[in-house]
Amino acid sequence: MATPATPAVARTAGPLDGLRFEGSGPPGVADALVAEHLRLLGARPNGGPGGRFTVTGRGLGEVSARSSWGDTASDEATVQAVSGIMAVHGRRDGAPRGLGVDHAATATAVLTVQGLLAGLLAGARGGGPPTRVEVSAERAGLLTVSQYLAAAGAEDGEAVELAPGGPPFTSADGTVFELETLDPGGWAAFWRALDAPEEAVRRGWRPFQFRYATACAPLPEVLHETTRATTWERLRQAAHASGADVCPVRSLAGRAAEYDGAAPWKLTPHDATYTPARALHTGLPLAGFTVLEAGRRIQAPLAAHLLGLLGAEVIRIEPPGGDPLRGMPPACSGVSARWLALNRGKRAVEVDIKSPSGRDRLRDMAADADVFLHNWAPGRAARLGLDHGDLAAVNPALVHAYTSGWAGRLADAPMGTDFMVQARTGMGEAVRPADEAPAPSLMTLLDVLGGLLGAEAVLAGLLLRERTGHGVRVDSSLLGAADVLTAPARARAARGLDPRRPRGFRRPLRTADGGWIAFPDHSAAPHDLSGLTTDQAIERMRDRGVRAVPVVTDLADLLSCGPISRDAHGAPAVPSPWSFV
Repeated sequence: MATPATPAVARTAGPLDGLRFEGSGPPGVADALVAEHLRLLGARPNGGPGGRFTVTGRGLGEVSARSSWGDTASDEATVQAVSGIMAVHGRRDGAPRGLGVDHAATATAVLTVQGLLAGLLAGARGGGPPTRVEVSAERAGLLTVSQYLAAAGAEDGEAVELAPGGPPFTSADGTVFELETLDPGGWAAFWRALDAPEEAVRRGWRPFQFRYATACAPLPEVLHETTRATTWERLRQAAHASGADVCPVRSLAGRAAEYDGAAPWKLTPHDATYTPARALHTGLPLAGFTVLEAGRRIQAPLAAHLLGLLGAEVIRIEPPGGDPLRGMPPACSGVSARWLALNRGKRAVEVDIKSPSGRDRLRDMAADADVFLHNWAPGRAARLGLDHGDLAAVNPALVHAYTSGWAGRLADAPMGTDFMVQARTGMGEAVRPADEAPAPSLMTLLDVLGGLLGAEAVLAGLLLRERTGHGVRVDSSLLGAADVLTAPARARAARGLDPRRPRGFRRPLRTADGGWIAFPDHSAAPHDLSGLTTDQAIERMRDRGVRAVPVVTDLADLLSCGPISRDAHGAPAVPSPWSFV
């Protein structure tokens, strides 16, 4: 089958061109980031800052969005404490730790923009859009740890031990680095090339493999000893020979020096014959849209999950026999709880994209879809004849969304996985304060934020299509997520300042009854709470006007109260992060 020509590129346009936005009321969560993304999408400010953003435009009506910290939290540190982020990030260390980056606030800002785009898209379709959107940082925090929460409420236990430990590794000449391989054969070959003990190699694979799911990797210490006895050059050679990949944990100053200023996503419209439908809109903003998702792991499945929460029908393309991750422990009613956290409510269709007939079937499905979303390895879509140009030939109005690792922006990029992107972009410095050695978080920060940015980009592409009649290619990446998340620290590094947070930043304090309490970022940590229980310590701080909060250390505690429900399989289900009015 001949590959069709790439569709002609239309004039570059923004989905919010000609629209204005203004802020009003008290400050919200990450207002500056919300305003930045609205400007990047084409809107122009019309007024001062504020916690409620209102976007208006001819033919689209008016949509406003407000963000808040939530019912219990008062800032980033306290959201991280009450939503479980501190507990997950701290697993590698054996105690809760706050992230040095504003992960919850960043997620909240992106969700706020998503809510505005969804409301405007509903208006563009010709009827009854939601006019107000509310986003809570506490719920955004729950969303970022939804896989870990799902596992905490599963019927059986984890497949591996939850215990302190994990990468990065250190070479004999002092290079701190991350190791990545998705193949047990590559793992074994790498360590055998270094003469590591066979038993340690065997025992190390499962905790290493499951670190994406558990946020910890209690590896045999002898593996760390092996790398500390090996030069960096030999480690590189072993990785190359085995098919594994290694990447030094780089600095924020290094990332600042090479930063290209690119937006976190790219929208490329092309000439199309699409005529926007003006049918009366009812229900959720994306009701009536169809999304085809061919995603693996977290990034693309989460993006599609969010589009589903906004009302789209999501059809998940799986290989013959189904997604093998459905069986990843722990399970609820025989289905992986983690898999359900990202894929519940989707309709699965098994398609063998390696066969010509399977690829033809996928093209036929794309002809009737609004979005095709994938996160395949670079170049795979083109090799299969399923890239943007191929699918645009059968559906010129398609929004073709690719959520990648690097977006082709770095020539020397390693494998495009969460922890490798963290290592390459200086995240190891950004997430830990100055009295801790730089180390990427074992919580999947970038897969989650990358999924959020992917959904934001798809919504922007759909709105651009509705306003212009052009189909759109949408590109987002883990690199874009890293750049958004590290922006404040990277800016400090670019000015020659210390980019790292001060000693003890967002580090909770232990109480006499074994609990932990966290303090707002701008409150000095007290030194006279020894001997007090958690409740007593919080009461004393309240008397001093400080809104300290207890730190969630067992995610199962979040399942017995609050907004988390159970799905049809009995798995914990984090609620939608938006409230539409």
